Amino acid sequence: MDKDLVRRLARLVDQISTIIVGKRPQIEDSVACLLAGGHLLIEDVPGVGKTTLAHALAVSLGLEFRRVQFTADLMPSDLVGVSVFERGREAFVFHPGPVFTQVLLADEINRAGPKTQSALLEAMEEHQVTVDNDTRALPRPFFVIATQNPSDQLGTYPLPESQLDRFLLRITLGYPDRASERALLAGADRREATARLSAVMTPAELLSAQQALGSVHAGDPLLDYLQALITATRSGRWFVEGLSPRAGIALLRVARARALMNGRDYVAPDDVQAMLPQAVAHRLVPVPGAGRGPVEQVRALIEATPIP
Repeated sequence: MDKDLVRRLARLVDQISTIIVGKRPQIEDSVACLLAGGHLLIEDVPGVGKTTLAHALAVSLGLEFRRVQFTADLMPSDLVGVSVFERGREAFVFHPGPVFTQVLLADEINRAGPKTQSALLEAMEEHQVTVDNDTRALPRPFFVIATQNPSDQLGTYPLPESQLDRFLLRITLGYPDRASERALLAGADRREATARLSAVMTPAELLSAQQALGSVHAGDPLLDYLQALITATRSGRWFVEGLSPRAGIALLRVARARALMNGRDYVAPDDVQAMLPQAVAHRLVPVPGAGRGPVEQVRALIEATPIP
């Protein structure tokens, strides 16, 4: 186990915690998501720090950051770029869009229409975009951090299941507790504080850390437990449809990331349990009459599934 890497990851969480006050568990989840190479969906009401968290993550990791405000009239070309004929060159020249970055903040993602969502889906899944039949690779690493307003707010579109499945984690921030809110009221402006942050890791170090996840061991008993949880989601008792194999692989990877952040070279059941609601609840629909939301239903499933 690389102890220096573990210390740097801890410093990363500590630094972001000075900006997003009182939300350390959500910050740890966000770092684990990027460490696992996944995309992050932050769903909450406006004004609780979703955009600030995304910016602080990018700055602290030394990553290029671009923000796109998703609206109903946002076109795919506004996101991926467009080819324009230039008379001086007598040829079409491609002008890349904001998706050509390392961290793309898709702000209020569920306000954009289906065509734009489809263009973003290719970038998220393939790390490339196709414009005028030409495929162009995106920078590495590449992450989408999307913010989403509650679906009952005006002007929102439900994200398709295929796109929700591409987000490794979905988290909520919620309102701060009384002490944290007082610190926010009495402290410096969060945007100014974010601008003063320095990088704790470089993009190359982040890629190296992602490769280190392969050395975090997942034993047969742990895999048995993971499979038991996945099988339970497919039983018809808890959810309309169960988890896909891709979701199971993603869950194991983010559990490895949590184990690494906690200084262990093996995955424990606690890692799986801690990441399960954030990793799978947005992919599942509770059975009719369950009386619980997806997150609560996942937690009930955890309680009902014995650890081998």
